[in-house]
Amino acid sequence: MVADVQKCPGLGGLMPKATPQVSLVIPAWNEAELLGRTLDNLRQACDGLSASYEIIVVDNDSDDDTPDIARAAGAVVVHEPVRRIARARNAGAKVARGHWLIFVDADTWPSRALLRASLDALASGEVCAGGARLEFDHLEYGFYRLGSRFWNGLSLRLGLVAGCYVFCTREAFQAVGGFSEKVYAGEEVFLSRRLKGWGRRRGQRFYVLPEPTVRTSGRKAQWFSPWQHFLVTATVLLVPFALRSRRLTWFWYRRPTQKP
Repeated sequence: MVADVQKCPGLGGLMPKATPQVSLVIPAWNEAELLGRTLDNLRQACDGLSASYEIIVVDNDSDDDTPDIARAAGAVVVHEPVRRIARARNAGAKVARGHWLIFVDADTWPSRALLRASLDALASGEVCAGGARLEFDHLEYGFYRLGSRFWNGLSLRLGLVAGCYVFCTREAFQAVGGFSEKVYAGEEVFLSRRLKGWGRRRGQRFYVLPEPTVRTSGRKAQWFSPWQHFLVTATVLLVPFALRSRRLTWFWYRRPTQKP
């Protein structure tokens, strides 16, 4: 940590004396099972980085111990009552104080090497935003592994990022209006396109890091069947307007024991 920071959220709960350089924003709805692991991973990954940082957890109206776990870990906790992923991420960005923003899902565990590569890219002045290729855990079926490889290839070729890990400058994020709150899912794709255009006009790149990958949970492969994944993919591709429907984007808001 830099000298002007005593301790930061995730390292004991004391607020930095100076404005942090990096704000890590985690949207979380009923993530009591995994949030502790995620915060601990971020703490360890951030140890040794030259940049000061803060961790912000956006409680998206959880009815479990999510906010308590976040506070106990020393994170800044923000409550967003409207359950929409884009709203949760934007709510975290509004209170973030860092010059650089990194959005991390509650079931995603970036390594120190990935964080360093992301910050190096932003510090170069040549990159305004980006993400990383995905590495899922516990993908048992070849169908899912094939889908993962397809997405990673598409991500690198088209410059699109998955919402579980997005980094950008505050200036770029604010200039494009943040994540679109018109949709219930896929907001990271719309953000990618806007950031790419914004950066191009200023001689900056939108950069998907080929390495290191970001490790994220493959739990939806356990929660939902292959035919449900296929149905959701087909719906989004054939009827993009479905992303504006809370009911048709149930896949992003439902847990196995809950109804759409």
